[in-house]
Amino acid sequence: MALLGFLVADPVARPVLVVGTYRTTDVSPPLAEFLGRAARAEPVRVYLGGLEPSAVAELVRTIAGRDVDEETTDVITRRSGGNPFFVRELARLVGTDLSAVPPGVRDVVRYRMARLPEPVQAMLRRAAAIGAEIDLEVLGAVTGDDVLEAVETAARQGFLIERAPRRFHFAHALVRDTVYDDLSRSRRARWHGEIAEVIGRLRPDDAESLAHHYFLAESPAAGRYARVAAERAEERFAPHEAARWWRQALSAHGEVDARTRLELTMGLVRALAVTGGLEQARHRRAEAIALADSLGDPALTARVIGAFEVPALWTEHDDPALAARIVSVAERILPTASGADRVRLLATVALETRGGGGDRARKAALEAESIARELGDPRLLALALNARFMQSFERAGLAPERARIGAELVELAGRHSLVTFEVLGHLILLQACSALADFPAADRHAAEADRLGERYQLPLVGVFTQWYRALRASVRGPAEAAYRAAAARLAGTGMSGLDGVLELALLCERILRGERVPDEELEGYAHSPRDLLFEVRTCLHATVAIRRSDRVAMERCYAELLPAEGELAGAGSGLLTLRPVAYYLGELAAALGDPHAARHYRRAEEIERRIDGDPGIAGTRPDRRRRGTLES
Repeated sequence: MALLGFLVADPVARPVLVVGTYRTTDVSPPLAEFLGRAARAEPVRVYLGGLEPSAVAELVRTIAGRDVDEETTDVITRRSGGNPFFVRELARLVGTDLSAVPPGVRDVVRYRMARLPEPVQAMLRRAAAIGAEIDLEVLGAVTGDDVLEAVETAARQGFLIERAPRRFHFAHALVRDTVYDDLSRSRRARWHGEIAEVIGRLRPDDAESLAHHYFLAESPAAGRYARVAAERAEERFAPHEAARWWRQALSAHGEVDARTRLELTMGLVRALAVTGGLEQARHRRAEAIALADSLGDPALTARVIGAFEVPALWTEHDDPALAARIVSVAERILPTASGADRVRLLATVALETRGGGGDRARKAALEAESIARELGDPRLLALALNARFMQSFERAGLAPERARIGAELVELAGRHSLVTFEVLGHLILLQACSALADFPAADRHAAEADRLGERYQLPLVGVFTQWYRALRASVRGPAEAAYRAAAARLAGTGMSGLDGVLELALLCERILRGERVPDEELEGYAHSPRDLLFEVRTCLHATVAIRRSDRVAMERCYAELLPAEGELAGAGSGLLTLRPVAYYLGELAAALGDPHAARHYRRAEEIERRIDGDPGIAGTRPDRRRRGTLES
């Protein structure tokens, strides 16, 4: 050290480059003296921070010997803080448990910890129980000491970092985890209980921290605070966080009365349904409704059924048997319900019957909307509008009505921060604008739905928007690859109501390419339910009827399709499309000897010219405007 001091402080005969490295958290007295002498030579100082995520990914790939996904890189970056040694050690855990502390890291942290004064070590153990973020007021109250000096020593040694006055955090998650894991389970539980009592005195409204510490202390109080935390997460629309708290509330409550357990279960069901856990949500919802019904309390059952305020977009149910059971129970208790409970039950009847509820379901949706408007409750009105949407398929050609519903939902939900219903409104408008061949508008709604889905981590939104982009690709040209990629996104979503859509999309794709599809492949679409695919299935049925000169079927198809003359067949689904409905009306009219055929063909050409005028489409589609029969 003295030699280096001489080189940098006194003149030498020739130029000498001196490069030195040291830890800013480990400066000994001799090193401090050297740095003071070197400062007079105005050295260039380079301070090294943590590795950037891209560098972390590269280092992990080198150590692990294979590529890793973005999520793995994020976990390693977060836990290591970019420290190259920590990154290397964590990389050796790739494919196993990344939440564990690597043995090499544990050994280093223990070694450095042992060099600290005992009061500093004791403080760090208490701090580790508080968490990654440390409030000095809480830490001091827990230890009963003035901890500032010990905290400052730990900060100088690189264990802690000061964020703000009286606010510190561990420099690395792995450091905190090592210290915490070295505590016995009994000591952890005792300390968490003491921490919770302190927070209860200092910050009684901090339900999240109280729930966390009481839960780890295995205290019955955890359930109460976890429920408050879950409800707050729902209010600010943090569904993933809400799901975590609802699970904790259910776990912490243990043996509780049936009513409390039902309320907690339905909270979890709501969170699961919007965070990608549809199958688990359906299973828990079925159990909750069955339990509520068995208690013989109609008001409780109404609340349990109505607690499922989750938007619905697709018109074919994922679990028809469960839907039928829910409708049966809802109809049985409806006569005793009033106000908000009645709105929720009526909306449930309309939503769960989807396209098969007939006049009863439509009347239920209308009544729900009427009562919701009288009550002036935005959330109730959003639910009722969803029910209206689900019952807007009694005939073809209702895309304009659904566009009005979607627009009101977007405005209402945006004004009152009802995120899932705002997403629903954009997806409804995506469908309606596609049906009306207004793809620029549909693109805007797809982008807005994606923005909200990404911001609030709603994984199912991207499933629908990717299908929409496959539809857009099919309007431009061949889209089989895009459809298959969209279908792959359905795996594991629990959306079984979309089973078979890929087969239909590829069939439409073949027809758009000019392929003559055999009759036997089209016969299965002869009798379509009144849903989002009614127009496209009816056009396929019309194709077979024309080929077979089935006048009765042609007349029926013509009458059913006529109200949708201004729409693209199937595009109202937001998933797939054929040519304009007007084209198929022209084919039917020509086969029936109806003089209106020419008018329908002109309308089809107008729609296709409008599509061709879209800058994103013009010049990419083959000319499909032709007259004549489907045989040509």
